Amino acid sequence: MLMKQAAVQIAPLTGLTEEEVLKLLEIPPQEQMGDAAFPCFTLAKSLKKAPVVIAGEIAAALQAAGTDAAAAGPYVNIRFDRKVLAPELLQELGSETFGKLQLGQGARVLIDMSSPNIAKPFGIGHLRSTVIGAALYRLYQEAGYTSISVNHLGDWGTQFGKQITAYKRWGNEEALQADPIRNSLELYVRFHDEAEQDPTLETEAREWFRKLEQGDDEAQRLWAFFVKVSMQEFNRMYERLNVDFDYTLGESFYNDKMGAVVEELQDKGLLEESDGALVVRLDEENMPPCLIIKKDGTTIYPTRDLATAIYRRNIMQADRLLYVVGGEQKLHFRQVFTVLSKMGYEWADNCEHIPFGLMRFEGRKMSTRRGKVVFLQEVLDEAVARAQQIIQDKNPNLEQSEQVAEAVGVGAIIFGDLRSNRMNDIDFSLDDAVSFEGETGPYVQYTYARIQSVLAKAANVSRDEREKVTDPLKGSAAENIEVNAELEAEGSHLDRHLRDHLAADAVGDTSWALLKLLAEYPSYLEKAVLRSEPSVIAKYTIDVAQAFNRFYHAERIADAPPGTKAFRVKLAARTAERLAYSLSLLGVQAPERM
Repeated sequence: MLMKQAAVQIAPLTGLTEEEVLKLLEIPPQEQMGDAAFPCFTLAKSLKKAPVVIAGEIAAALQAAGTDAAAAGPYVNIRFDRKVLAPELLQELGSETFGKLQLGQGARVLIDMSSPNIAKPFGIGHLRSTVIGAALYRLYQEAGYTSISVNHLGDWGTQFGKQITAYKRWGNEEALQADPIRNSLELYVRFHDEAEQDPTLETEAREWFRKLEQGDDEAQRLWAFFVKVSMQEFNRMYERLNVDFDYTLGESFYNDKMGAVVEELQDKGLLEESDGALVVRLDEENMPPCLIIKKDGTTIYPTRDLATAIYRRNIMQADRLLYVVGGEQKLHFRQVFTVLSKMGYEWADNCEHIPFGLMRFEGRKMSTRRGKVVFLQEVLDEAVARAQQIIQDKNPNLEQSEQVAEAVGVGAIIFGDLRSNRMNDIDFSLDDAVSFEGETGPYVQYTYARIQSVLAKAANVSRDEREKVTDPLKGSAAENIEVNAELEAEGSHLDRHLRDHLAADAVGDTSWALLKLLAEYPSYLEKAVLRSEPSVIAKYTIDVAQAFNRFYHAERIADAPPGTKAFRVKLAARTAERLAYSLSLLGVQAPERM
């Protein structure tokens, strides 16, 4: 809002449109310099004057029109009237449409995410695709898209030939039934260990996968069992992470759709034989050939991904296809998208790989083949246990502490992943993630809980009364508690005539800085969506939490004098709403008491 107002005032003085001015406006590096800064460099050519001269003229014109403006070299620094604008900003923050964007205009964006492999444990390495994808789903929805989430299970391929071979050689039904995921992992690891000495194992695995593709009863029986027990494990993890999917469709779903793709490639003259296999040449794109059919006649990942993309476009009516998959698959997706383009599909330009960096756990890189897997369930359990211990030490009488610990522990893991740029490699530290200090999820959650305490105090409601009406994990205390008559009356004045009733010094430096940051939320959301980068919102919540804590320590809130209290209490309430909402976009809960 502030930047838009500055653009409205500056545009007529420059010959630029309001949109052009808005793109040029900056936030001054120091608070005392003002609220907005306009650089005049781009006007030098059109106005045939030095930027410093232009800045002086624009500042003088703005001053004449009643706006506090000053030239600082080639910049025009603008300072707004806090007493006038603070009530307007607060009102805007409370509107139902605040923060809702229309970037997508209803376009359907399909997000391929999570995609764990059947018969493998849900390790912490799967966390990234799951929580990044889930956050993007919510962010795109918030920006006016119709989001569609698809869990593309890895339930097909040579890996199942290996799994079946291992089970036939060394497995037994009793052990598999007792602990199917761990037993499957042990067999898979043993297969790769033994295969280093016995190359015939790889041949046997390929034969079992060929049988699976041809519908062999025994291969199909074992495959169906692995799928069933794996989904039970995965669904437990998704429930704890608060992640849902619109569709769960494994690679096997596209088995009957690959033949048509191969035929189309042949009809269009794109398939070539290479050492007994069928490939699409991509020499002109400086890429190796895209393998479509292997020497033994079986399909491979690119074949299934081509069929998948065509199905998602034609049947699921997706306008954009996003693949939230690790950065190591960059070449694979370049090949697939290029083949789609060579097939004549113009919508291939709307297919995008959303890569992310590797996740190590305290220095260790995960590898299913070597059994170096950190089970996500164990990490979540440990994070919750640590959160429970901290709560016990600091607030032993907290009711429903187990629910709060679950929200804090699981939230710490999710936030710990999303706070970094997704392309960064992460060396995950449980100690850092669960800390209540620093740039962490618990720090933001604790700030939210602190605000609820401030609001309760401001409303003169006892802790016992508040706990009767407020669930620790739902709702806003500002809405759930019944404020006393004095605050309610003052709040009514705030809504109707705040400018007239607001004390001259009610909006201090820290409250003004916080209010401006809250008002900038739409620009952060837009940046997060345009970059497909959830860390923008995670960092925003940290900035807001830090800004509130500076405000909390510098300015009286609950016991502020009349003419000031209502404004500051409402500012605190709006801060709590924005923190809780932003955390929810990331998939993190906001407990009201900690």
